Amino acid sequence: MRRAVAPLIAVAVALVLADSAIVTLALPDILFHLDTTVAQVAWVLLSFNLVLGLVAVPTAIGFRRARPRVLAAVGIAVFATSSAWCAVARSIEVLIAARCLQAVGGALALVGCLELLVVLYGERRGIATWISAGVVGTATGPVAGGLLTQAFSWEAIFAVQVPFAVLAVPAALAVRDGPPPAAGPAFARHRPAVRPNLTLALLSAALTAALFLLVLLLVDGWRHSPATAAVAVSVVPVGALAARPLARLLRPPAAVEVGAGCFLVAGGLGGLALLPSAELAWTVAPQALIGLGLGLTVDQLTVQAVHLRQPRVEHASWTISARHLGVVVGLAILTPIFTADLEDAQTPAEEAITALVLDAPLPAQTKVDLARALGELLVDQQGQVPDLHAAFEATPVDPADQAALAELEADLDDQLERAATHAFRDSFVVGAGLALLALLVVVVPPLRRRS
Repeated sequence: MRRAVAPLIAVAVALVLADSAIVTLALPDILFHLDTTVAQVAWVLLSFNLVLGLVAVPTAIGFRRARPRVLAAVGIAVFATSSAWCAVARSIEVLIAARCLQAVGGALALVGCLELLVVLYGERRGIATWISAGVVGTATGPVAGGLLTQAFSWEAIFAVQVPFAVLAVPAALAVRDGPPPAAGPAFARHRPAVRPNLTLALLSAALTAALFLLVLLLVDGWRHSPATAAVAVSVVPVGALAARPLARLLRPPAAVEVGAGCFLVAGGLGGLALLPSAELAWTVAPQALIGLGLGLTVDQLTVQAVHLRQPRVEHASWTISARHLGVVVGLAILTPIFTADLEDAQTPAEEAITALVLDAPLPAQTKVDLARALGELLVDQQGQVPDLHAAFEATPVDPADQAALAELEADLDDQLERAATHAFRDSFVVGAGLALLALLVVVVPPLRRRS
């Protein structure tokens, strides 16, 4: 039975945690198809992380005497139903409401699935499987979302989750769990592990720059398709998967492993802040560092926060809360920074565009028509990296001048790519600073209590 049901339960864990970032590459499509605003569409990402971070601990406390298989099955069923609701949502308000319900079901599922995996595999391996599934889901979420959006639509992101979640419901019910985890006369309660959870929260805030801002730069700044961006950011999950074999080979002390992981994340984000041009190849090495750091830190910190601590589900829920509220804090810190930098870059970019248009070898009337179209487009797309192609399509031009017009468009796109790369720089630097703060939490010795 274990061989049949355990993978489905692990997949359910991966699905829930993948949803923290799976919509990232689909946000531009959602913005367009649901005819909403940038501020509202951001809540599609923010609402799931906020609700999951807030309800994880109360869920674990409130349902600690529930049968894990029932808790997991109910949570997965709610998650599947709300995923289907997301797929058929036709307004941004409905989609956000469905995402909130999805997070509630996800909290129930994560808590119940942890106990089921411990029943199936034992304490150490069960926790390790639960953690690994979460790391894989978190890292691959943006990749899967981008590929599904490009191949089908943003709705496919949620629709494809439904059959996997539905299959996991009977799998959860098939596990013969023991007594509720909080039962028994010898039950002892441990305090939450503050240091690992604080480190997780700071790292999650830092990783927001890689899992959210980087894909935003690739799609909105550098104008790559969601599929291309998905392939590009697949370096992070590959690096995360490579981290575990590397750690087993070197066998460093836990504190050294976590400290090295924090340093690698900071270094990777620092590398993204120093990109010399808008070429995808320049992002590979920084992403590899971030992926290695992710793989070295998240599972080790979660083990420190959960292993041999009772009640286990409550301590696991603290890690869930720390990670997802960290994402919310990261978005709250980084989004205003890159938004302000985009606004600051707008005037110099407009001046550069004006200069390039004036210097182009085109007839005066063509320049006037193009300048008018570009001006209207820049006003309509204020506060974001503009897509200038529509202005060029709308400008009438003599066939003899078509090559010059195409060269001008390429020059303007190159100018905007440089401006976008520079506008995201401060956010990556701040993300690196958050990772260094996490490193500081790891290396600073704990205060000794006075007896």
